[in-house]
Amino acid sequence: MTITTNLKNLTLAVSLLAGASHLVAAELQSGDVINAGNLDQRLSDTFDGDSIDSLLTDLQKRLIREEGLVITLKAPEPINLGDDYLAATEQYASAATFNPDTRMMEGWKAGMPFPEVDENTPHAAEKLIWNHHVAQPTKNFQDYPEFAYLFVDDERGLERTQEWVLRRYYMKGRLGEEQTVEGDGDVLWKQLLYATYPADIRGLGLFTVRYDSPKLDDSWAYIKSVRRTRRLSGGTWMDPIGGTDQLNDDIEIFNAHPTWYPEYKLLGKRKILVVANSQSTAWNQDASGDAEFPIVDLDSEPYWNPTDQWEPREVWVIEAVAPPEHPYSKKVMYMDTQFPRFYMADVYDRKGEFWKWMNYNLKTIETEDGDRGIVSNAGFTIDYQRRHATIFVLAPNAKLNTGGVDGDSISLRELEQAAAR
Repeated sequence: MTITTNLKNLTLAVSLLAGASHLVAAELQSGDVINAGNLDQRLSDTFDGDSIDSLLTDLQKRLIREEGLVITLKAPEPINLGDDYLAATEQYASAATFNPDTRMMEGWKAGMPFPEVDENTPHAAEKLIWNHHVAQPTKNFQDYPEFAYLFVDDERGLERTQEWVLRRYYMKGRLGEEQTVEGDGDVLWKQLLYATYPADIRGLGLFTVRYDSPKLDDSWAYIKSVRRTRRLSGGTWMDPIGGTDQLNDDIEIFNAHPTWYPEYKLLGKRKILVVANSQSTAWNQDASGDAEFPIVDLDSEPYWNPTDQWEPREVWVIEAVAPPEHPYSKKVMYMDTQFPRFYMADVYDRKGEFWKWMNYNLKTIETEDGDRGIVSNAGFTIDYQRRHATIFVLAPNAKLNTGGVDGDSISLRELEQAAAR
């Protein structure tokens, strides 16, 4: 009897140990995949020393469970900012201040105005937004001769493709030059955004002047029916871009003057999984039988999953409360703590219900003058109420700091010429 009891106890102990072995957290490796089938089992696992549960936002978990999001892990890599960007930050940051009465930044010349923000810094969220507004790590000129918009339905897949041009020229905060300002100092940047393909939308787009003040943008659009340009109201910053799922305010996730949003809240600092060093070819223009847009999985439902690999990065979580006339009630955005770029945003409608998810895949490229800058290799704006996505895909010929260009080169005339081609 005693022997039998002992055998039973031994069997039970072995059984319990075997069951417990499934509960022991594993350290995941690069290339491991997180999907709906294994998410719950992998939440207690770790990657690069942190639990998967802590590295995923609540919305990411929901999208994995309910919407088919798949995340492939990648070991983190350092991100090296441009030398001129770092030098300007070191030289000028001490002179920049924030005025809480006007909500304006003062004394800034170039680089990040507030590089030493922490969770205890007064007005931390607004200072981080100002970093984002004036100190994008793209140097002086974003020159995208080609990028594509992919229009994707979650049941039908890719509906159509458009080709566009984006050119943004910074008049202030100029890096690597004797003068940090070009012109009279009133204008922060000038931007051209227009379509080149297909023919029926060629020339559709905007020429925009963003002022270094709360003054609303000056914007002009080309009207194909009358072959004329028309000046638009200052509210175009929150209008949709063509037939896309994006607003002008959604370019690179956040594209508003800091004072146009009435309130910002710093929700904390944490590590999450993001695409910080995009490995994929975004647009394979010489596909020759291969996928034309390998950065997105257009062959499997829901047809808008990114194929890039995700790595842990430390981010600021910032809530931007939208003005009452805005289509959104708020954006919850995730900004790298090393430099002011957003990876993701959770967007809510006026009822406070989840509406859109934005996910941008960043990569570092060499500028034309041999420095470094950061661009978006792809950007996913997914409207979960409409069940539709617009995916920004960068062509390989994107450039930063192209020479031989000045502020006068970015003009309404180029928009008119593009429409007439």
